[in-house]
Amino acid sequence: MNNNKKNSEQSSDSQDIQIARLAFIGASVVTLGDLISTLAAGLALDALEKSKNGDSGPPPTQSKDMQKQLDYLINELRQIKKMM
Repeated sequence: MNNNKKNSEQSSDSQDIQIARLAFIGASVVTLGDLISTLAAGLALDALEKSKNGDSGPPPTQSKDMQKQLDYLINELRQIKKMM
């Protein structure tokens, strides 16, 4: 009887860990999605401001910075995918 109780507790602990892991992955994905949305909103705002001022395209350094940020986010998503 005592052995069954230990197995039940271990199973419950294991299930709790899996649930916590899934919650962490979900929160990470949501955070990355928010970051991508923020970048997109920034790009849209920048494009609107530039079109109003008659400029075309973001400065080269800004484009490179945004590309680095997107690359970072893609790498984060790959790491989360590996965790699953």
